[in-house]
Amino acid sequence: MKHIYLDHAASTPIHPEVAETMLKVMREQLGNASSVHYFGREAKRLVNGARDTIAARIGCRPDELVFTGGGTESDNLALFGTASACKADGRHIITTAIEHHAVLHSCERLEKDGFEVTYLPVDRYGQVNPDQVREAIRPDTILISVMYGNNEIGTIQPIAEIGAIARERGIVFHVDAVQALGSLPISCRDLPVDLMSFSSHKINGPQGVGALYVRKDLQLEPIQYGGLQERKRRAGTENMAGIAGFAKAVELAEAERETRTADDRLWIQELLSALEQRITREAFHLNGHPTDRLPHIVNLSFPEVDSETMLMNLDMEGIAASSGSACTSGSLEPSHVLEAMHLPASFLRSAIRFSVGLGNTRKEISETAEKIGTILERLRRRK
Repeated sequence: MKHIYLDHAASTPIHPEVAETMLKVMREQLGNASSVHYFGREAKRLVNGARDTIAARIGCRPDELVFTGGGTESDNLALFGTASACKADGRHIITTAIEHHAVLHSCERLEKDGFEVTYLPVDRYGQVNPDQVREAIRPDTILISVMYGNNEIGTIQPIAEIGAIARERGIVFHVDAVQALGSLPISCRDLPVDLMSFSSHKINGPQGVGALYVRKDLQLEPIQYGGLQERKRRAGTENMAGIAGFAKAVELAEAERETRTADDRLWIQELLSALEQRITREAFHLNGHPTDRLPHIVNLSFPEVDSETMLMNLDMEGIAASSGSACTSGSLEPSHVLEAMHLPASFLRSAIRFSVGLGNTRKEISETAEKIGTILERLRRRK
């Protein structure tokens, strides 16, 4: 059976050039970047070169970039590190109801530690109103955390407007840009952000490595201790092969961004058009903003069938999709993102996320729409 992978928002296939870069490092680099001998210096040179490459592509200084173990660790470091560093100034944090669980669960943990968190609502498209951010600010607010593009529905948030509000009030602003990297133009120095999280495996790089942009001179307490790596902000021996692969993935993603995003938009639009022809527009519902969304993600509800049944049938047809975030794929609970949008119950229990990327073809998109139609017809006959 031919398999069609439409779950790039969960993890992407590694780019061949990235794999080659990593293999070269694993074969040739044997030193620890903290060692002072030749092999250590070569390892340090490699890590610093990767840092320079990524910093140049995302518009920041190399010393403002902290390598981490991925997007979740980057989010955790941003929230816990800021809360610890700024708690003398206040214990109030603002975020949204649709953040990734790396942020939401961190906020829940901080609440247990005596912090207060305001979870802002979103509209029916999953967008936050900047005016509500402004209204939620208190004298003791120390941090605002809002994701750039949602990982389940793709809706893009007004980061520039929210960041301007935060900067005006002297509040630290964190942005989870894990899904936005490679899809949207990013310049940390031009955006009013203080912290920004990134992950390698969302842009055809290796799993288990990411980064956190930390604006120069921003106070941030480490959340793990040991060595003095990453300017004392993240202890632990650097993952050289992973970091080198991440840098290569960023380099390729930025160089090919316009072409890749054009392809992504085309595949998503062709999927929607093919579904309209195959099963009619009334048989499915688009969740999220119709235009202001990431190019590679589309979230659709098929009210006639629940998500689990649709996913099982898609998998039997060789099509990989998801019901939402990969981090909650084992949960039977409705998506917290869709719940926050106050969608009808029939939409909540029947939502499927399709996400496209490197390697997808027009034929695969056409076959997917055809298979969805076949599945719906088969399930209708069983009722």
